[in-house]
Amino acid sequence: MEAVSPVTLEAKGLRLEPLGPQHADALRDAAGDGELWKLRITSVPEPQQVEAYIATALEMRPSRLAFAVIEAVSGRVLGTTSYHDIVPAIDRLEIGYTWYRRSAQRTHVNTTCKLLLLAHAFDTLGCAVVGFRTDNFNHASQAAIKRIGGKKDGVIRHHAPRRDGTVRDTVMYSIVRGEWPEVKAQLNYLLARRA
Repeated sequence: MEAVSPVTLEAKGLRLEPLGPQHADALRDAAGDGELWKLRITSVPEPQQVEAYIATALEMRPSRLAFAVIEAVSGRVLGTTSYHDIVPAIDRLEIGYTWYRRSAQRTHVNTTCKLLLLAHAFDTLGCAVVGFRTDNFNHASQAAIKRIGGKKDGVIRHHAPRRDGTVRDTVMYSIVRGEWPEVKAQLNYLLARRA
């Protein structure tokens, strides 16, 4: 697997660029669209925590590479997503820490982001497997992962704290390299249907 280095990815009117302090105000605005930090099953930062959220993402390198998700024409930040839990020794990484402003949800945004990230992971970096994880109560996220072709690996019980002090079970999914051509075809099909 190639080293995971900062890169800008672009397709279908979206640009994923490495997340940095310059995105703080726009990311705060994105989180405010729907007051997403109030959802107990996500990691969306509260407005006053956006700078710390970005700083933490940057401090996690090289095991995490966070992206700002940007509408290319307007420059508006729609949310964020990341490569994380990067393990070069076994050609594995995960895609997560993903959230979008409410007005961008249930649009082409997530499908396009997953196509960009998976294509880069499999076709450029040479990953053997790409993983996904989500809260056991985040049924929308689970459905989205399944819709793009993720296979359920299992559930890690009592795995991570939520912001409200409860402890979540984590549902794990993955796509292996041999499945990528079919997953890629499915993502392109889904995007073509939206066009």
